[in-house]
Amino acid sequence: MTAWETVVAAIDTGDPQWVAERVLALGERERRAVAALLPAHVAVAEERAHGRELERIARRERESEAAWREHVRRAERAGRTVHEYERWEWNTPWNPPWPLEREENWADSLRIAGAATIGGAAAVVAWLNRREFQDRGEASGATAAILERVLSARPAAWQEDFATRAALRLRPAPRRRRRSDEMDALALAMLCRTGVVPPEHDPLVVAWVRRPPVREDPLLDHLLPRLFEAEGVGAVLRGERAEPLTRGTWLAALKRLAGQGRRDLLLDGCVRRFLRGGEAADLRFFVRLHELLLPTPDEVSKHAADYLRLLPSAPGPVAEVALRHLRGLDHLDRADVSEAVRALLFRAERKLVTAGLTWLDAVARAWPGDLDELAPALGSAFACESADVQGRAVRIAVKHAKRFTPVGAQALRDSFGLLPHQLGETLVAVFGGEAAEEPPEPFTPAPLPAPRFAEAFPGPVTAPVELGPCGGGWESAELWLAGVVRLLHDDRDGLVARLSEWRLGARSHERPWLDVWQWCEEIARLILTGGSAADGLPRGGPLGGPLSGPLSGAVSAPHLFLLRRWAEVHSALQDGVLPPYLLAEPTEGTGHVDAGELVARLAGYERRGAEALPADLQQALLRLPREVAPEVVARARLLTSEAGRAAARWMDGGRPEPVTEVGWLASGRLDPGGEYRDDRDPADTRIPDLEPRIRVAPTGLPLVDELFTQPGRRRAGQGGLLSWWPYVLPSHREVVAQHVVPHLMYGWPVEGARPPEVYALALADGPWGEGMALVVAFFLADPSWSKLPVVRARLVVDLAARGDEDAEGIGRQLGLLLRRTWFKPGPVLETLESAAEQGAQWEVWRIMTGFLPVFLPGPEERPHTRHTQVLAFALRAARWAGARGPVPCVAEIAERRASNNFVREARRLHTYLT
Repeated sequence: MTAWETVVAAIDTGDPQWVAERVLALGERERRAVAALLPAHVAVAEERAHGRELERIARRERESEAAWREHVRRAERAGRTVHEYERWEWNTPWNPPWPLEREENWADSLRIAGAATIGGAAAVVAWLNRREFQDRGEASGATAAILERVLSARPAAWQEDFATRAALRLRPAPRRRRRSDEMDALALAMLCRTGVVPPEHDPLVVAWVRRPPVREDPLLDHLLPRLFEAEGVGAVLRGERAEPLTRGTWLAALKRLAGQGRRDLLLDGCVRRFLRGGEAADLRFFVRLHELLLPTPDEVSKHAADYLRLLPSAPGPVAEVALRHLRGLDHLDRADVSEAVRALLFRAERKLVTAGLTWLDAVARAWPGDLDELAPALGSAFACESADVQGRAVRIAVKHAKRFTPVGAQALRDSFGLLPHQLGETLVAVFGGEAAEEPPEPFTPAPLPAPRFAEAFPGPVTAPVELGPCGGGWESAELWLAGVVRLLHDDRDGLVARLSEWRLGARSHERPWLDVWQWCEEIARLILTGGSAADGLPRGGPLGGPLSGPLSGAVSAPHLFLLRRWAEVHSALQDGVLPPYLLAEPTEGTGHVDAGELVARLAGYERRGAEALPADLQQALLRLPREVAPEVVARARLLTSEAGRAAARWMDGGRPEPVTEVGWLASGRLDPGGEYRDDRDPADTRIPDLEPRIRVAPTGLPLVDELFTQPGRRRAGQGGLLSWWPYVLPSHREVVAQHVVPHLMYGWPVEGARPPEVYALALADGPWGEGMALVVAFFLADPSWSKLPVVRARLVVDLAARGDEDAEGIGRQLGLLLRRTWFKPGPVLETLESAAEQGAQWEVWRIMTGFLPVFLPGPEERPHTRHTQVLAFALRAARWAGARGPVPCVAEIAERRASNNFVREARRLHTYLT
């Protein structure tokens, strides 16, 4: 076997160590021969490795398939059915975990072969960095060690040349590949081995600091000074922490070196690095090192001029360090202090400007004479974006007003235009001049759109061809149920033929009565089979055992009511007592039934001698409009059946009027004045429990009374058919809202309320209460259902167009939501601003008058930025609406003696309103 064949065979094993053994055993002539053939073998080696990998995969698939077939045979012998999902079960003989096989290491084998055989050092460096070898193999430290071993067989001068060239070939971090760490380690190892002076190359220094520091490092004397000059060092070390100081880190190592006579080098290097500038994140390591060294007053004095140079433009953390050490000196002359204060007050960072104002205030008390030289700097602080900083600068100017000559006062007056109008007026009263005018906010609301109304309800199904399949929303369900009942009386054969055209779904054996559509299927199946009921379905009327037992507590009251209507038809069909048509079939898109139409339907029952189904009758009563014409009431009084008399009583003042409220069960209280005070721990992020409450005298109608019963807290599975609920009680939207409340906080669309239900409630009828206000407020506050404020605002605009809302109640519930839940003021204010722009500006202000007393902090609470933000928006909303008249909670805040932004915004709003 030739030398080349021996090397190729070693490469095909994928073992770099074995390749090194073979090539090191070659003679000089054999090495040259191998080196000449290596470049052409790169593609061949990769192709062979790929082929071996494919063979391993194919072998594994064959073994897996054989194991699966054996599993199937064993199951058949045992009489068990094998399901398809078993084929993909994990950790089985036919689907074992993927083996952690080592990747084909052909690239490392070739690199080692070239490192041992190629002649020139430059050629070897180029070979190791070939593009074909990048992102291949494991790039482990073991390969670097093998490379170092084969290179150490070269002459000393050759190794020195290689070490220098390899170091210069290193690249910055953004251009690094997987092989970069390996080449870093190899270059550093060869520099240490040869003792050659490292070249001045920034990536080399970065590679040096990427590895943990070692105590006996031959490169330390050469590379330590470059630590503060090489770009990229700070980015690599930015994550090191000085507290706690961890052994094995560069900060710990440099602190140790400072105690070994290198303190001046390190401290000077840090200051020099600060003066070079750079990104704050890349200087973070050097700031920590500087503070870890604890500069003495003498050392600070030595670098005082440098620290002064850092104040105007160095990144914030660096400027803060420089300021802290300068403030510790007691011998800075007046010119230096003046220069430092000016530098700080011209900064943009709030923290540094505040520190500059503090220093200016201190030196103003200590210096004799006038303060004119500080006036331009103080005026520049007026431009700070922080209102707190502006207010502090104004207070300092007023405090030391007598220390400014006319020249200094004029310098301050030149900057009054940078201040808000109110602060500018404060200085005008002391220094004279003119404050900047407060520009009026441009606001041109659009006219309110025309009120929206529900679409007309489709006409009744009167022919079999008009009957659609079971499916869709509440309209489809109502049309189907009413159409089946009517066609059973008018055209039974046509109905049977129509139902025969459909393929009924498979019957579920797990409580099928929970699903309205399964009841549709069972009614259709009962018609087609001539009255044979399905096993397992509850039988009988809607009052009592058939559904109340199985579903007790499992579903909500509106859901149960809907199920009883369908079960009632199913049972009546079985018992042969089905009426010729249903009383509760809607006539309006809101779900209402025209009162005159209901009287006519009841009169038809009396003529035919038909008995009303209890659930159908009570649903019809709930769907009556709130206002019934006197002549219709007079016609109802003429009805003689029990159902007719019930309808007459309902129309003639017998409609129940529930009293409702929503209880927030999380901690919190209402003070004697009716304002909400939040006692919750700020760290408490639990979802608050909402307790809807309904109180009403019994009506004598059992199913109605169930709907008007307090819903209680939410339980899983109770949100079924929620989108239908507004059409069950279209004249009692507050009762529906109370049933929706428990489902608000748990996420939609799964068993939760969605915007369509809220719009349906808004189009329904009946008085507002806390439930309606909370449901509307929830969807104004929740940005998850739409990211566009203009879409979220449409609900407020529609309510304003209808003149049908409790805006103050909505505001109160918004305040509770922002206090007690995860919602933030930002999306709420965006939504309200969009509503004002669409013409609902007066309603937006009314919402704010309900919102502010609940949301704003009381005297014992600490105000935050969000409270200031809300007050600023309230002023804008008041201006949009042209509102006047004090708001008590705002007036109380405006009277406080504090001068922070929160109180200032309250004063601005109170001043405008009064």
